[in-house]
Amino acid sequence: MRIKSALGVLSVICLLGAVAWWLTYTKSFAPHAVFTTLKGERLTIAELKGKPVLITFWATDCPSCIEEIPDLIALHQQFNEKGLQIIAVAMPYDPPSRVQALAKERQLPYAVALDIDSSLVRAFSDVQLTPTTFLIDRQGVIIMHKVGAFDLLSLKALLAQL
Repeated sequence: MRIKSALGVLSVICLLGAVAWWLTYTKSFAPHAVFTTLKGERLTIAELKGKPVLITFWATDCPSCIEEIPDLIALHQQFNEKGLQIIAVAMPYDPPSRVQALAKERQLPYAVALDIDSSLVRAFSDVQLTPTTFLIDRQGVIIMHKVGAFDLLSLKALLAQL
């Protein structure tokens, strides 16, 4: 009986060790990326470390992306003072003039960046579909990667923990 108990305890210890290893070594850190906003600001992931960062890849011809704009504005209003930085990255195929017009028309209060050379799309695992959203914690770890429209309540819950 003692041998079975010892094997059981050993199995649990091994399992916990495997889980701890997995959690430690499978963290996905945000890539070293440089964003140039419509206002000419230069933002880098390294400079934003210590703040939660929400990055959304979008397009002006994407209905779901346009539907998310009020939610992004609400998130900005609720969490900006707590350090949240939102960066909306326009897809490379989106004409800059159309991006600028929509940002002005909708009075977007958060950063909007162009990705003319596709470097941001590539840096974030070759984003293909819009919207695609990433939430990066204060340590630079990607804690959410969502393809398609995000769930506002779930995202608010995650942000409240950061």
